[in-house]
Amino acid sequence: MKRSFKPTHCQNTVSRYLCPMPTPPSPGPQSPDRFNEDKASFTITGSQPDIDAGVEAIRTTLKTLPTRPGVYRMQDARGDVLYVGKARALKNRVANYTQVERLPNRLRRMVAQTRSMTIVTTNSEAEALLLEAQLIKRYRPPYNVLLRDDKSFPFILLREDHAFPRVQKHRGARKYKGRYYGPFASAGSVTRTINALQKLFLLRSCTDSFFSNRSRPCLLYQIKRCSAPCVDRIDAAGYAELVSDAQDFLGGKSTAVQKKLGAAMEQAAEALDFEQAAVIRDRLKALTFIQGSQAINAEGLGDADIFALAEKGGAMCIQAFFIRGGQNWGHRSFFPVHTADVATEEVLESFMAQFYEEVPAPKLILTDREPAECELMALALSERIGSKVRIEVPQRGERTRLIKQAQRNAVEALDRRLAETTSQGRILDEMVEAFGLEGVPDRIEIYDNSHIQGAHALGAMVVAGPEGFRKNAYRKFNMKNPEISNDDFAMMREMFERRFGRAQKEDPDRDSGEWPDLVLIDGGKGQLSAARTMLEEMGIEDVTMIGVAKGPHHGREGREVFHLLDGREITFPLNHPVLFYLQRLRDEAHRFAIGAHRAKRSKAITVSSLDEVPGIGPARKKALLMHFGTARAVRDAALDDLQRAPGVSKAVAQQVYDYFHG
Repeated sequence: MKRSFKPTHCQNTVSRYLCPMPTPPSPGPQSPDRFNEDKASFTITGSQPDIDAGVEAIRTTLKTLPTRPGVYRMQDARGDVLYVGKARALKNRVANYTQVERLPNRLRRMVAQTRSMTIVTTNSEAEALLLEAQLIKRYRPPYNVLLRDDKSFPFILLREDHAFPRVQKHRGARKYKGRYYGPFASAGSVTRTINALQKLFLLRSCTDSFFSNRSRPCLLYQIKRCSAPCVDRIDAAGYAELVSDAQDFLGGKSTAVQKKLGAAMEQAAEALDFEQAAVIRDRLKALTFIQGSQAINAEGLGDADIFALAEKGGAMCIQAFFIRGGQNWGHRSFFPVHTADVATEEVLESFMAQFYEEVPAPKLILTDREPAECELMALALSERIGSKVRIEVPQRGERTRLIKQAQRNAVEALDRRLAETTSQGRILDEMVEAFGLEGVPDRIEIYDNSHIQGAHALGAMVVAGPEGFRKNAYRKFNMKNPEISNDDFAMMREMFERRFGRAQKEDPDRDSGEWPDLVLIDGGKGQLSAARTMLEEMGIEDVTMIGVAKGPHHGREGREVFHLLDGREITFPLNHPVLFYLQRLRDEAHRFAIGAHRAKRSKAITVSSLDEVPGIGPARKKALLMHFGTARAVRDAALDDLQRAPGVSKAVAQQVYDYFHG
């Protein structure tokens, strides 16, 4: 079970060891994008006064530092976190930063920006390592190696809070009682495995509400992917046996399950029950297909993660294979950032600490090189999961072959990444030339809105950069004024007023990287004019905006027209790479807006008019609906009828009646 390590005496420690210089309040999560990249890519080492000021701030903190384990945060004049580090002895570690002549250029830049420090002590160095990973993921400092792709991994959940357990895909916090299997490399691999589980073990995947309201089997039963426990086509004991087999399969005992199914098929054939024998045969085929579709042969490995690192052209790639129960549950490539001038062993250590912050570590981790402080990493992960974790670098045998395969995948993935980056750079350069921009935009914001005849209107903002889409920066804007929900121009004005009004308030100096270098608006001259007018009213006149209008055939032939603020209109040839790039940005904004609109509409469908009645909670709402059948019947009911509903007092009945008839 994952343990969240917290510092000992956290509040007292922070207040005691804060540098006594004036510091702003502790910041929240920072942008991982332009702000961090800019700070980590200065080409100067800072002036001598800046370095002297940073060293003085560090020396001031040193006066009160203990020689015990802990974590330190270096902060700039705004209070933004520059770097998070851990130490076995805080005083000794932090003192190293005052010897500027021994520091690499990267750390000199950091010292030049440092104006305060925050210190947190811990019970052990292992706790400090885990706390460091937590803080890095929270603050995303510009001088730490960052695992940019920190999206949660999908798991398979076999629920245990029902007489007939359900198998389902799961992400996020483990709030349900049951067994979790994973991580899987992608949602697609989870879906394929769940489909296989349905074919193999006929487990239900429906919700409890759907299950309890069935009167006849659903389609999954007809296509032999469910045993239909909802209508008693299988008893509890029989279903429990299927669940047990599924647990054995997911736990790595697929051979035992295969033998059991084979024996059952032979028994059914000998009893001349050929229909049942055919069902079991199909289940065996599904099992054989899964075993034959493994990308790597990890039989006998049990639960393990495999990591290999490749380095080329200043970039790094870490390839991960996830092995659970001797089965390959997928692989993924990671591209950590801020790795310049950092040793590969340190990059691997930082990557593993952040990766296992969200994913439970297996008992065995195979790597192509030892991470820095390998023994400490193994100890920290062992404390987190409550059992021993081993980190090994195979030298011979079958495991060496697995490491070589991971290394080959890492090199190939990095080559693809570098090729894509080079191509992307050329496209951005051509876009700069075509539109006359001052330079390659680091942050591009694309705006779109979605509604159906004014209903459930919302706006959407998508953010992209040279490295691709920044999905953690996406935003939705629910229209607060219902009168403008059918007016695209008014919706655009409200969206810009809220987005840039907040930017002016939170970052008036525009040095946090949250201001866009280029704004794309899905629309023509009207939408562009509405956005421009709103920004001018706010005193903002230096944001570059481009309107993306569909061509005469609504963009089906790639005839988009790009409207500029100076009145120019630009079109590109059908096969122009800049056109494809801008279309991809526009389509992503369109996809996000439509998806958010559909989610809002679906949620509204389940909302009852009774939800708006003051004092009516879930229990009374259920009692009224059970008595009257529909919310409309409750609304039309007389006061006497409301008072006769079970569980509804006279006062509540009067309240409901007054709400609908007041």
